[in-house]
Amino acid sequence: MKPFAYTRAETVEAAIAAEGALLAGGTNLLDLMKIGVAAPDRLVDISRLPLAEVEEVAGGLRIGAMARNADIARHPVVLARFPALAEALLSGASPQLRNAATAGGNVMQATRCSYFQDPASPCNRREPGSGCSAIGGQTRNHAVLGWTEGCIATHPSDMCVALAAYDAVVMIEGPGGRREAPMESFHPLPDAAGAGPAALSPGEVITDIRLPDPGGMARNARYVKLRERTSFAFAIVSAAAALDLRDGRIAG
Repeated sequence: MKPFAYTRAETVEAAIAAEGALLAGGTNLLDLMKIGVAAPDRLVDISRLPLAEVEEVAGGLRIGAMARNADIARHPVVLARFPALAEALLSGASPQLRNAATAGGNVMQATRCSYFQDPASPCNRREPGSGCSAIGGQTRNHAVLGWTEGCIATHPSDMCVALAAYDAVVMIEGPGGRREAPMESFHPLPDAAGAGPAALSPGEVITDIRLPDPGGMARNARYVKLRERTSFAFAIVSAAAALDLRDGRIAG
């Protein structure tokens, strides 16, 4: 690890102005720094931002970016009305990591592609135009759908799959003000050289994630994950579905 500056932000405005890599639970970024994949000049600690609420809003759900995965998974509204989200969260990592990892960090985590995590391997995600070592390499945990000629890595989040099924929206604040992005399109595909638009622009911060009222889908939603072992393993294949069933028929 190389030397870096450290700043603790007490407000969203301070986090936006600090101009550094955001540190929430630290379950992904610190690992990337240790193996030499990430080398930020400044860490901006946002762990004290007052964004940890999980609350029902107009029949839907609002999840603060600093809410811990474990707290989200056991929230009574999530269990009753968004069961696929609880299933997705509980299928990921370990209890210890779920107690540390945050909703915002879960959304923003980097791919777990082994070639991306190896600084000695060409990787378009790390260095656009250098090539994709996974193409022609070991691809058991790589994309079947949603890939390009420049990158076949997957996003590792279980939670994001369930959020997309529930039509969730990510709320973002930055130097240009407040905006929102649908979860379904939040992670853009890279171009042929492996580069592509970032999910967040410099200075932007996720403040919360909002899920609309699931209506008839509340009880008819599930998350399924195929992995090499039953605990602490990333998905080989996963899927989330939320169906509105009326009189035995799919209505939405």
